[in-house]
Amino acid sequence: MNILVTGSNGQLGSEIRSLAGAFSMFNFLFTDYAELDITDEAAIQKFFSENEINVCINCAAYTAVDKAETEKELAFLVNAKAVEYLAKACNSNGSKLIHISTDFIFDGILARPVLEKDTPNPLSVYGSTKLAGEEFALQFSPDAIVLRTSWVYSSFGNNFVKTILRLCKEKPSLNIIYDQVGTPTYARDLAQAILQIITDKNSLSQKGVFNFSNEGVCSWYDFAIAIRNLASLDTPIFPIESSQYPTPATRPKYSVLNKQKFKTTFNQSIPYWQDSLKACFEKLG
Repeated sequence: MNILVTGSNGQLGSEIRSLAGAFSMFNFLFTDYAELDITDEAAIQKFFSENEINVCINCAAYTAVDKAETEKELAFLVNAKAVEYLAKACNSNGSKLIHISTDFIFDGILARPVLEKDTPNPLSVYGSTKLAGEEFALQFSPDAIVLRTSWVYSSFGNNFVKTILRLCKEKPSLNIIYDQVGTPTYARDLAQAILQIITDKNSLSQKGVFNFSNEGVCSWYDFAIAIRNLASLDTPIFPIESSQYPTPATRPKYSVLNKQKFKTTFNQSIPYWQDSLKACFEKLG
């Protein structure tokens, strides 16, 4: 089975690559912009026909949330149009599309974990383009699996965990937002979940939208405290409100995802976020 992984130099793509050795029954084709420009529809069609792709895991995305407010066209091209091109290629070649989306498609006003069936209402350009990508994925590849996730971090790439570790060593103290609540997601856990789906025929036959993040709930402040403590650092960290740290893009205040549909459909358990953070620290050394 030929597995195409787009955006393979990102956090999730890198985690899939690091796990690929344990799945020798698959032939992985890891691509990033240099190997496959997913904003070029002709290039995608050519790649699919030449490589007989069975499954496409789309990890590629424009993720500069604040920058997207001024780079709307580029964000839409990568997060939406490119997904349309991949979905069309999957549909015409009989390939399975697994597409990664985000909690940012919601406005965060619900006082309970978000269900897949809840109505999206993105507050940012990034969220709007990712929602469009979901819609294109399901419109042009009706059998696609869309996985919504949140607060992704990894031992690879740049992320909140590495930023907090660096700032704790550089700054006398930190101010971190406490009124945005969600769940961190260790990209390695998401990568393992995707690979488990691919190995099971029944799981791979599923379609539609599913939520996936680690278990549990925290604020960015709680997350930062956990990171600092695991690193045995003593930098003071103070909680602040979102209004004290204005950003170009508005973030959802509450974006905890309800994962029951994922767990039931795919018969998978999901690790608790603090346990996964410890596992990531072991990778970071």
